[in-house]
Amino acid sequence: MNKVTKQIVAVASAVLGFSGVAFADDDAATCRAEKLDGLYVFSATGFTIAAGVAQPKAIVELIRFNGDGTLSVPGATRSINGVIGQIPPGGTGTYTLEADCRGTLTFTGGPAFDIFASPKGEDVWMIQTNPNNVFQGNVTRISR
Repeated sequence: MNKVTKQIVAVASAVLGFSGVAFADDDAATCRAEKLDGLYVFSATGFTIAAGVAQPKAIVELIRFNGDGTLSVPGATRSINGVIGQIPPGGTGTYTLEADCRGTLTFTGGPAFDIFASPKGEDVWMIQTNPNNVFQGNVTRISR
């Protein structure tokens, strides 16, 4: 192979290699349900409005995202207007996550949220969308 041919092959190889890196980066920046996979901790504070009175509420909850649009709740502790309650394991729900990293989350028989995820699915921000609630928090992956 002559020198010019070797240079063309080297440049072509570099271009193809870089384009593969670009595709990998594009994939990392695209959200989808599969990105939410593993055990996460949800911590949130806000208010529930009952009879025109804002009652403070807070929750710390474990959520297991299954990577397929379903979730389970291994347990949680919540406080509503100072009354503490433990939520036993067994809760379930569903979620969606679009390519732009926005989606929804609904606990079966419970509250609904709009969610916003980091592209790699490590962090999620949630805001409750049920009437008479001002409640938002963060979800962070703690294990796969």
